[in-house]
Amino acid sequence: MAGLRVRHLERASALPAAVWNSFFPDAYPFTRHEFLDALETHGCASPETGWTPCHAVLEDESGTVAGIAPLYLKAHSYGEFVFDFSWAEASQSIGRPYYPKLLNAVPFTPATGPRLGARDAAARTALATALPEIARANRLSSMHALFLDGPDLDALGAAGCLERNDVQFHWRNRGYADFGGFVARLSSDKRKKLLRERRRVAEAGLRFEVRAGDEIDEAAWLRVYELYSNTYEERGQAPYLTLDFFLDYGQRAGTPVRLILAYDGERLAAVAITVQGGDTLYGRHWGADQRYHSLHFETCYYQGIEWCIREGLQCFDAGAQGEHKLARGFEPVRTRSAHWLADPRLHKAVAKSLLREREWVGQRGDALADHSPYRQDAPLEIAAEAPLAADESYG
Repeated sequence: MAGLRVRHLERASALPAAVWNSFFPDAYPFTRHEFLDALETHGCASPETGWTPCHAVLEDESGTVAGIAPLYLKAHSYGEFVFDFSWAEASQSIGRPYYPKLLNAVPFTPATGPRLGARDAAARTALATALPEIARANRLSSMHALFLDGPDLDALGAAGCLERNDVQFHWRNRGYADFGGFVARLSSDKRKKLLRERRRVAEAGLRFEVRAGDEIDEAAWLRVYELYSNTYEERGQAPYLTLDFFLDYGQRAGTPVRLILAYDGERLAAVAITVQGGDTLYGRHWGADQRYHSLHFETCYYQGIEWCIREGLQCFDAGAQGEHKLARGFEPVRTRSAHWLADPRLHKAVAKSLLREREWVGQRGDALADHSPYRQDAPLEIAAEAPLAADESYG
């Protein structure tokens, strides 16, 4: 790190948006300044919720920013979608508190993308090397970087972090002219099941619209938030995101938020909250005010697939969880994260555990490929790219 130093920001807003955004691609909305600042400004990612921002800014000798890593001091492991609760228990058992820990991630967002914004390879290496050192210097139990793309994973691996794998399910656009073209690629039993689910929703009289977040008024957003909150209330949890966050980020001009709205007559009965970036649609949250047969599948999957085909989007990342997505045309994709633990005993034990887990993920991928929803002439393969997680998410 010769000639480079790290300083920390208590808020993303402490750095001009133009500077921050110059290190992260337009096509990936979740590490953009607008998204992270809105989470912090409106109480979603804050010390009160267990997400204390401490973003790392890498600077050269002239004070010019060379890299940025979104960074949080975490008081728990919720909202991360990569589960380390057993590691926390093991740490406690050897007399070392696990929390707080250091987290390089996007709050509440299990979507693979850049985590180390760097101007060049040297800056990426410096950032990756700095993260475990920050944890060590502050006597933290561990450092975790979640849902990594390839370059960031490689850099953190070279810095001594352990790789963890899991599986999500994404839909891929194979040049379909319409939804019917997609359905025709499915095997007979899966095609019949999908069409039956769509028919049940149609027979219930539900209709759908897809609207950008800035195309609906505040009253409609209040209803969207009511539906979103209901998903958490049914589980006895508080929502991760606040109403003020949606009224700001969701309504601002040019927002990437896309709402899939399901109406029963004139009543908004369900919503899927998605975010569009580059050639990808990201499914994030959903809610409904009552149960309709197959409504979740229609709102969260089939309407999103139709939107991708209409808009020419190439990928639909429908969130964490869900082998049930496989039967509906989604394909397995490997996810990756990197972990460093300060205690040598725990680091060694986790390394052994992750080796077995990676082998299991590979075997699971092979098994999933054997149960392709597509016809024999359209084989399914597990993607070897960076993009299970779980938590209370869209999936």
